[in-house]
Amino acid sequence: MGMPVRIEDDLYAQAKAEASAEHRSIAGQIEYWAKVGRAALDNPDLPVGFIAESLVSMAEPRDAATPFVPRSRKV
Repeated sequence: MGMPVRIEDDLYAQAKAEASAEHRSIAGQIEYWAKVGRAALDNPDLPVGFIAESLVSMAEPRDAATPFVPRSRKV
């Protein structure tokens, strides 16, 4: 369920520009920023870029994922 909120005009303009570049709706862009910000506050030791990429990765369909295969160790 969506809820209307008031935001600054400058933030709206920034979200509109980023949303267009990222192929998201303006509301989707603001939600994404909120998720990244929340995760960053919950994990202050992690770089924001890592958090953002992790959220993108978690949103990808699992059937399209490449399984992790560790390199064999040479002894």
